[in-house]
Amino acid sequence: MKKIIKIIGLIFALILALGIFYGVKRYLKGKNDSKYVASAVYLYNLTDDKEVLSKNENERIPMASLTKIMTVRVALKHISDLGAPAPIDVDAYHRAVDMNASMAGFFGGETTTFRDLLYATMLKSAGEAADSLAINVAGSMDNFVALMNKEAKDLGLKNTSYGNSDGMDDPRNYQSAKDCAMLIKDSLNDGDFRAIFTKRDFVSTKTAEHPEGLYIDSTIFTPLQKYDQNGFEIIGGKSGTTDKAGLCWATLAVKNNKEYILVVMGVPYDDINNLNDGQIEETLRIYESIGDK
Repeated sequence: MKKIIKIIGLIFALILALGIFYGVKRYLKGKNDSKYVASAVYLYNLTDDKEVLSKNENERIPMASLTKIMTVRVALKHISDLGAPAPIDVDAYHRAVDMNASMAGFFGGETTTFRDLLYATMLKSAGEAADSLAINVAGSMDNFVALMNKEAKDLGLKNTSYGNSDGMDDPRNYQSAKDCAMLIKDSLNDGDFRAIFTKRDFVSTKTAEHPEGLYIDSTIFTPLQKYDQNGFEIIGGKSGTTDKAGLCWATLAVKNNKEYILVVMGVPYDDINNLNDGQIEETLRIYESIGDK
């Protein structure tokens, strides 16, 4: 009987010790996470193929226009000629206007090309371009979204789902910070994707509506102009903002001759018409900290 009591006591002590260990681990992780403003963070060393730091990296949260990273990837897989005509869909144009989405400045029915739509989607986060891209590629947004979700499944992105091609708030539209980074990692193997992801600005095809072409600047590089980048250089990226997603940034940078992918998601803001730069400041702080003990 004493032997049984002793064994039970040992089992209880072991359970208690494990509980204390994991409780302390969660506490320390929480303290470490508190230094980040974003609700989710993931930093990945692309050169050495390893995770550097993370916070809530597998949490499924709205990703706003980071959605368009997959939009561009899937479109590129189904376009044989980037210079082929791909006009702005009239319904897509009105959807962007009605939802107060980011827009490049194209007009409904304008005779753009696939190249125009791809660069406008990535650089300007243009809703009319992203949805026109989807419709020109797959015939409808629903068909295109099915391709996006299949691609996510094929890539093993278990914490990713798409409900549209433009990133507007939708219960079916979510992603984890790690999934986003892994999506970028794989997509950068495509030369066309890398060229679009790292482009600073672009001038679209000349049309009747825009006889000189439409100048399209990057939502990553343009706001960065007022900031110093100490010891690193951001060379590409994608931004995203909605009420539910907060401020999101996914960037590619070089530091000490190594490439890094950093995803910050869910940085809070108070006024959509007067956004803060929390996602930019968070991104810069993290890149600056690489190498710190």
